[in-house]
Amino acid sequence: MLLTNQVAIITGGAGLNGLGFATARLMAAQGAKVAILDLERANPAAAAALLGEGHLGLVADVTDKASCEAAAAAVLKAFGRIDTLVNNAGITQPVKTLDISGADYDRILDVSLRGTLYMSQAALPAMRAQKGGSIICISSVSAQRGGGIFGGPHYSAAKAGVLGLARAMAREFGVDGVRVNSITPGLVETDITQGKLSDEKKAEISETIPLARLGRPADIAGACVFLASDLSGYCTGITLDVNGGMLIH
Repeated sequence: MLLTNQVAIITGGAGLNGLGFATARLMAAQGAKVAILDLERANPAAAAALLGEGHLGLVADVTDKASCEAAAAAVLKAFGRIDTLVNNAGITQPVKTLDISGADYDRILDVSLRGTLYMSQAALPAMRAQKGGSIICISSVSAQRGGGIFGGPHYSAAKAGVLGLARAMAREFGVDGVRVNSITPGLVETDITQGKLSDEKKAEISETIPLARLGRPADIAGACVFLASDLSGYCTGITLDVNGGMLIH
C-alpha cells in the first residue's frame, strides 16, 4: 500500500459524493489514517466512521484560524504526526462579474483561499518538525481557462490564488522536506452538479473532452494519493491537470 503509516487531513471531506470523501476513502484503502474536517452540519464524524476503524472526523471551519489550529492539534494528539494535508474545502457561486457583491467575494475567497492558508499554517509546524510532508491544494480548471460552468469570476480568482499560494509555499518549505502541489480538476460530477446539467448538456460537454466523459471524484482521489505518496517524491510546486484533456495547451 502506498500510504502505510501515514496520517492525512482532508478539509471539506464529509460530503459522500464529493472529491474530499473519495480521497479520504482511497487514502484509507492505501493504509493512511485519515482525519476528515468539515462543518458541523456536514457531520464529519459520520463520514469518518464509514472509512472503518481508526479514522477521525472533526468539526472545523477553515475560515477560522483558531479552528484550524485546534483541528491540527487534535490530529496530532490522536495520531502523533501529520503527513498529508489536502486543502479541499471550497464553495462556488454562479454569478457574473457585475453582480458580485463584497459579501459574495469575501465568502468565496475566504473558504478556498484563506482556508488553504490557515489550514496549511496549522499543519506546517508538524511537517517541518518531522522533516517531511505533502500539502495538496485543490484548485480548478476555471483558474486556468478564466471561468467555468458553475463558478463565477470570484471563484476563478480564488482558485487562481490557490495556485500562487501553493507555489510560494513550495519554494519556502522545500528545504524542510515539505512538498506543496496543486490539482486542477475539470468538470467533475458531484453534488454541486447534480440536477444542474441535463443529460444532453453532459453529452455536449463530453464531446469537447478528449477522454469523452466528465470527471469522477475517484479521478481526483487517485491524483491526491499519487501526490501524497513517495511516487511523487521529487514533485513540488506543480499543477497537475486532471480534466480528461479539456485544457490541452
